[in-house]
Amino acid sequence: MATSAASPVLIVGSGLIGRSWAMLFASGGFRVKLYDIEQQQITDALENIRKDMKLLEQSGSLKGSLSAEQQLSLISGCSNIQEAVEGAMHIQECVPEDLELKKKIFAQLDGIIGDGVILSSSTSCLLPSKLFAGLVHVKQCLVAHPVNPPYYVPLVELVPHPETAPATVDRTYALMQKIGQSPVRVLKEVDGFVLNRLQYAVISEAWRLVQEGTVSPSDLDLVMSHGLGLRYAFMGPLETMHLNAEGRENETERSTNVWLLLTLLLLGTWPTTQAATSKDLSGSLQEHS
Repeated sequence: MATSAASPVLIVGSGLIGRSWAMLFASGGFRVKLYDIEQQQITDALENIRKDMKLLEQSGSLKGSLSAEQQLSLISGCSNIQEAVEGAMHIQECVPEDLELKKKIFAQLDGIIGDGVILSSSTSCLLPSKLFAGLVHVKQCLVAHPVNPPYYVPLVELVPHPETAPATVDRTYALMQKIGQSPVRVLKEVDGFVLNRLQYAVISEAWRLVQEGTVSPSDLDLVMSHGLGLRYAFMGPLETMHLNAEGRENETERSTNVWLLLTLLLLGTWPTTQAATSKDLSGSLQEHS
């Protein structure tokens, strides 16, 4: 892969997530600026990135077709926000999960950038409508939530502000694909986005099963790591259901099965599926089967 001639990407924050983003963009051939308020933090971050890339290269796990040295040459640090923003086409914020801190940073960036620059947050829980409230360039704003550790887990949740331009989502989606990530579009704001809502549903039931003495903590984790986790690494719950039941429509018709009735009793109401939704879901799954 050749070095990208595109405008550089700016990473705001040099912690673990910021360093991971820098490595990912460099692996895709993009020039990367790493911004932090303290020069020493930048120096330490660049050294950590160098060590990580060298180890990855030695183990054959380095992403992209460029060597570690070639990728490292694409990453530079900057402690002046005005200089850091200059020429950037995508800005990825990676500061701690503090709403007021993030809002302050985005307000500052909003006053510097021009049209066409994407402002993206790595937040895992803060809603775009709160993060980007009152910004002039709100149409250029969205959340691009990576899964920790981003270098090894490719999923990125793209969550737009209600006023985000569709082109902003499309451009970010394409950019994530270029650096080897797997973006998903979250079609509207919801607390926890998608991954965390699924994750905490599992954690809640796991905790209940252990607390009630149904299974030991170690065996509960085995159920996931040696069972469901392995299955879900290849296909998600909806595709699994689709294949097992000869299609979601068929499964809906057979929703009086004993195991579903048991689920109703233990966990609460089984979600009602309207006929139109069922057909749409079935058709979508068949297209991707």
